[in-house]
Amino acid sequence: MRRINANSLNTKSKMLIHSEFTAAWWLKNHHLQTIYPALSRKISFLPHYQRERLTTPDDDFIEVDFCGIGTQPLIILLHGLTGSSQSGYIKGLQQILLSQGFRSAALNFRGCSGMPNNKARSYHSGDTEDINFLYKTLREREPNTPLGAVGFSLGGNVLLKWLGEQGNSVDLFAAVAVSVPLVLSICATKLDSGFSRLYRKNLLKELNDYMQAKLIHLENIGSVEEAIKIKNLGDLSSIQSFWQYDDQVVAKLHGFNDVFDYYQRSSSRQFLKSITVPTLLIQAADDPFMTAAVLPDQDELSPSVTMEIAFGGGHVGFVTGKNPFKPDFWLEQRIPQYLKQQINIG
Repeated sequence: MRRINANSLNTKSKMLIHSEFTAAWWLKNHHLQTIYPALSRKISFLPHYQRERLTTPDDDFIEVDFCGIGTQPLIILLHGLTGSSQSGYIKGLQQILLSQGFRSAALNFRGCSGMPNNKARSYHSGDTEDINFLYKTLREREPNTPLGAVGFSLGGNVLLKWLGEQGNSVDLFAAVAVSVPLVLSICATKLDSGFSRLYRKNLLKELNDYMQAKLIHLENIGSVEEAIKIKNLGDLSSIQSFWQYDDQVVAKLHGFNDVFDYYQRSSSRQFLKSITVPTLLIQAADDPFMTAAVLPDQDELSPSVTMEIAFGGGHVGFVTGKNPFKPDFWLEQRIPQYLKQQINIG
């Protein structure tokens, strides 16, 4: 299995650069980088924080958590698989963005806000309808406000795919995508090996719980046809891999022929060449959710996309700092830095 070797990258190109990130000495292991922030990061309060429910074109709903008031630039935030607007990396970034003059709008993908949505359909790595709906809603409300977007993991894949689909028709000053599963089939296979199987086990359990909660909710509100769609998926408790889950659940619920069709159509790597918004893609060389094979060649990147590779960082980790009792979350430095650079250029 080929490893990501940051030393082999051609950093003379503006589109491909080495990251300045250095892992904390007490979190050198990529699994510790991944697990530590997910378990330890708790942010209980943010000022000027408000949730809004938006009715979608298919008569369902999404919930968006806004942070900040006024007319400052507004950043759309997209969480990862089984995450939400309450995930530590989302709320932490909202806190920092607010302190640096940005408002934010954290999208909860369908059913991820703490309340199951009203349709059998859920969310997946290639579903760009809801971010497009949110973008249009915000742009109609604030036609002159500078808008940006940041996506993590699954949310990063959704963001990159959407940017590629939209091309010149989207009006954003910048975007950032972090720890993106650029080729879904490779990532699904990687999670079937070694310690990464622990992530797979936990994620699949959370997804199973998500679907069970959805079924109960649909039955409680009397949505018989939608509940039947969930029941027709069969027994989900025996699913042991993402290949199985995505074939039995995601593909069937969302109109794909099978898991191969889903992975092929939804992987964001093929959309990078069509992106026109200034975009920073941050990947870790030791990400336990993927291998080097997901990384695009330089000729697959549009001139608007910069790919930044860090030697460490794990998956949506990137914890640095000298003091274990005062960790620094490097993404909360790098992301606002890039956004401010781009808005000043614009």
